[in-house]
Amino acid sequence: MTFKTEKKIPKSVLVVVHDRNLKILLLERADRQNYWQSVTGSIDYFGENLLDAAKREVKEETGLEPTQENWLNWNFSREYKIYSHWRHRYADDVLFNTEHIFSVCVNSSEKIVLSPREHRNYKWMSHELASQKCFSWTNIIAIKELSIHYQNK
Repeated sequence: MTFKTEKKIPKSVLVVVHDRNLKILLLERADRQNYWQSVTGSIDYFGENLLDAAKREVKEETGLEPTQENWLNWNFSREYKIYSHWRHRYADDVLFNTEHIFSVCVNSSEKIVLSPREHRNYKWMSHELASQKCFSWTNIIAIKELSIHYQNK
């Protein structure tokens, strides 16, 4: 049996949700106005499969349940320093998070159901605009790299 930890585990997923034309779905955080991002989230427990975590986060944050063949695991991660305003979510000695990157292609006409606890708004936008809107440098790079990964699928 697995149990969710009280403090966040510093291992997370970033999922760039896009359509076939590479329009990017961005979500505005509920706790930070004008903080736009792709779907993100920490693993819930040690040993949680990263793709399962990515699928869980997409469902929780957007209501979408894309089919298996639409997912792409980039088999790549980036480490970043945790922003000071979110450090309280982690154990006192944790300063860095490792973010594993995925993308998933969906139909942009599908209904998006936001988790109001996490997000207040969403927008589909070009990858150029999406990369300008994001607050996270890892998210910006992932959006800019999407076309390379998507073409190689």
